[in-house]
Amino acid sequence: MLGPSPECYTPDMDAPDTETHVEVSTPSGSLRGRWIDGAARFAGIPFAASPTGAARFAPPVRAAPWDGVRPAESFGAVAPQNPSMMEALFGGEAERWDEDCLRLNVWTPDPSPTARLPVMVWIHGGGFEMGSGSSPLYDGTAFARNGVVLVTLNYRLGAFGFLELGGLDPELTGSGNVGLLDQVTALEWVQEHITAFGGDPDEVTVFGESAGAMSLSLLLAMPATAGLFHRAIAQSGAAAAARSLGAAMDDTREFMAAAGLEDLAALRAASPEQLLAAHAAMASERTADPEGVIERTGNPLAFLAFRPVADGTIVPEDPLAAIANGAAAEVPLLIGTNAEEWKLFAMMSPPPADEAALRQRAEVVVTDADAALEVYRAERAGATVADLECALLTDLVFRIPAARLAAAQAPHAPVHEYLWRWASPAWGGMIGAAHAIEIPFVFDLVEDHRLHVFVGPEAPRSLARATHEAWINFARTGRPAHRSLPEWPTVDGPGRPVMVLDTQPELVEDPHGRSRAFWDTPAAALPHPRPVRS
Repeated sequence: MLGPSPECYTPDMDAPDTETHVEVSTPSGSLRGRWIDGAARFAGIPFAASPTGAARFAPPVRAAPWDGVRPAESFGAVAPQNPSMMEALFGGEAERWDEDCLRLNVWTPDPSPTARLPVMVWIHGGGFEMGSGSSPLYDGTAFARNGVVLVTLNYRLGAFGFLELGGLDPELTGSGNVGLLDQVTALEWVQEHITAFGGDPDEVTVFGESAGAMSLSLLLAMPATAGLFHRAIAQSGAAAAARSLGAAMDDTREFMAAAGLEDLAALRAASPEQLLAAHAAMASERTADPEGVIERTGNPLAFLAFRPVADGTIVPEDPLAAIANGAAAEVPLLIGTNAEEWKLFAMMSPPPADEAALRQRAEVVVTDADAALEVYRAERAGATVADLECALLTDLVFRIPAARLAAAQAPHAPVHEYLWRWASPAWGGMIGAAHAIEIPFVFDLVEDHRLHVFVGPEAPRSLARATHEAWINFARTGRPAHRSLPEWPTVDGPGRPVMVLDTQPELVEDPHGRSRAFWDTPAAALPHPRPVRS
């Protein structure tokens, strides 16, 4: 059974067509939101106290209750961050940032305690350094119209959320994960408050993309999240994101030097602008030469200046092993990646000039570059050197970590896998099936003119409906399904079936299976860190 189609959902109350106020009473106090386009939206709700002053770099503390009716009609400030490429693409003004940023937003079709609707909580991406829950990419109206209570949230980014200070003060060990703890606190808020918005706290699905998917993959491994969510959807991110404690401390030393800070007191006294400038300097150096950073550190995600930390306390030292051992037993997982993830990042650096340059880059990420390129050429007849580099780095950073997470969770819960293959025609086809291209489809926003710069004005509406509703059905039943999709079995079934999402979706047995298998051979082992070539 597929469960009820989202198109069949009708709320118990009539949703106003025009913007009118709506109030709910929550355990923390009353909130006044607004009906917009058939959904009740409550924006800028504090789920934790302001992480400022002495609370900077500290674990989040629950927000205090309030008296009276609190306005929740406008989005709150976003986490401190430097200007991003994505916001520039959309052509809008940068969102206002402030350290007091721990806010979430709720869209619901039926803000009444008796509705008991499925809840979906979105964790935004952005490399742990940019983004927010209020981006136009994540408008929750379509989810609410289709019978889901949709929650988006902010969490601390960059140095504010992922700077490991245990090397400066042992009592601060774990500060490299306060951004993750922000997400945990938001999920605790959902458990306690979502009934007031019509949501069912026993039917919570966490989903996210990129850093959001990496985050939720680590949440699957963390003891602190037990019972906080019941299903998970990871789009282009997996548990391989975590740094070792030693690597995190090395990053902290690099950051302190970039900021010109000598001790913890100076760090606490620094302005947000000073910390953002130091982060920008680190990020600029790393994104200018991601292969060089990988070669220097031996980590394929080291081009990201800040990431969560496998500290052995908040996050297990080996998150994937924890999941394989049943840390997230009985949590169904929908996971996948895009066919050309690396194209988004390749826009920031030139492709290899020729075969020799391609081989030199491949030597950075695999032990046997010749064996790797032989496999990738065999699967991609006629591919250019840029295509081969994109395929290799897409797999290294995204597809293979996702496949390994799927394999770790499959013995403990149903796991369904997808491969996104629809290619955007935007920018003369330069974007293709790149990182993040599926998001407007998941949120059913392909007709939003603000996103046409990303997906073009004629993105297939049918694919958007199928994707959006399959995600909703997974949140309802643990099975992604839509009338226009083939039957979608679990990935551990015969032939390792994967749903290929394109203009004409199809179920494919182990797409690019030869290259996937290559990464389990000694030839694919990441070389030991070594000095960058002069």
